[in-house]
Amino acid sequence: MEGRIREHRSRVVVTLRDLPSVDELLRQLEIDGLPHNFVVRIVRRVLDEARAEIRAGREPRPLEAAAREALQVRSPLRRVINATGVILHTNLGRAPIAPGGYSNLEYDVASGTRGRRDIHVSGLLEALLGAPGIVLNNNAAAVFLVLHELAAGFEVVVSRGELIEIGDGFRIPEIMARSGALIREVGTTNRTRIGDYRNAISERTRLILRVHPGNFRIQGFTARPELRDLAALARERQIPLYEDLGSGCLVDLRPFGIDEPLVRDSLDAGVDLVSFSGDKLLGGPQAGIIAGKAELVQRVRRNPLFRAFRAGKTVYAPLAATLEATLRERWNEVPALRMIMAPVQEIRRRAERVARETGGVVISGESVIGGGSTPQQSLPTWLVAYEGDVVRRQERLRASDPPVIARVSDDRLLIDLRTVSENEEAELIQALR
Repeated sequence: MEGRIREHRSRVVVTLRDLPSVDELLRQLEIDGLPHNFVVRIVRRVLDEARAEIRAGREPRPLEAAAREALQVRSPLRRVINATGVILHTNLGRAPIAPGGYSNLEYDVASGTRGRRDIHVSGLLEALLGAPGIVLNNNAAAVFLVLHELAAGFEVVVSRGELIEIGDGFRIPEIMARSGALIREVGTTNRTRIGDYRNAISERTRLILRVHPGNFRIQGFTARPELRDLAALARERQIPLYEDLGSGCLVDLRPFGIDEPLVRDSLDAGVDLVSFSGDKLLGGPQAGIIAGKAELVQRVRRNPLFRAFRAGKTVYAPLAATLEATLRERWNEVPALRMIMAPVQEIRRRAERVARETGGVVISGESVIGGGSTPQQSLPTWLVAYEGDVVRRQERLRASDPPVIARVSDDRLLIDLRTVSENEEAELIQALR
């Protein structure tokens, strides 16, 4: 250590040589319960921040303490006891919800001052995506707000093949028009090249929009620029690149047969801003999430319409729980992911048990994701099939308590155990009998 730490005006000065390696700091931390890659990423960030402090002539924070603080991934949202006498306390979530009561929705417990509801998920989003984020009530609101803030009165360049309808009449061109943005269409339905984007950009352009066609696929004679090429063009022209990813896939599901673009991959490719749903492949409550460059996220957040579209208190707790379970790779705590990842052998075992008790027959089949996600992609499964009066069977199942919703194919009633939890099996068997 001699020569590595020098005295300067009676205080210890840390030099770059004093900093441990990534492996050394990992050994000191001995962190369990978090994915190794995530811990390594945090450790590298802490070391980078320490190097920056040293180069600026400042003493860095103690590394172990800084790393442990950065690895605190739980949501700060918690139940609080409201002893103020204020029944509809704004900072404590206004009206208490049974059975949980009040919470610190907009209250900083440590400082005793008003806080911001964003904080309850922002740390988890940044840990998962490497970028800050905000939450709105759904993804349609997210799309509208981004366009309204960044491009109202100006042009947004978008491929004709991405001017899609998501569902229930929600169409990208119409939401763009309502936001005040002007559509500048490029390319054709099936083929759009990087040159089409380049030629369309003018002094009126404020945004390049990329839309993931989550509920359909165009195959055959097609062309679409690589995301990195589009990001490079956006940087060259100093125009933000915004991608609406819709389904919000945060976990690589390709080992399970589902190939969807990852939100983090888009940000790593150079996309400035992304938006996606909370209740699709993310597996959480209905919400719209905007993430990306801090200055753009804050710009959107300061838009006067943000308050109209922000998520309510009942969203934050389940969303934070979903994000934390995803970060910790506890897939069983996220029902949608648990169903996607369910081993097909386990589904067959359960199907055979239900069939034995209800007079059904086990056959092979397919499960689908649904919700406007992963078109033309399915998961292998095992079904319990029933012959006979299918219409009458469906009616009786819907009239049971709780109602059972099945599907029909080839004049057979089909039950797919992939989407039935084990603690629901007894009720399902009773209804089928």
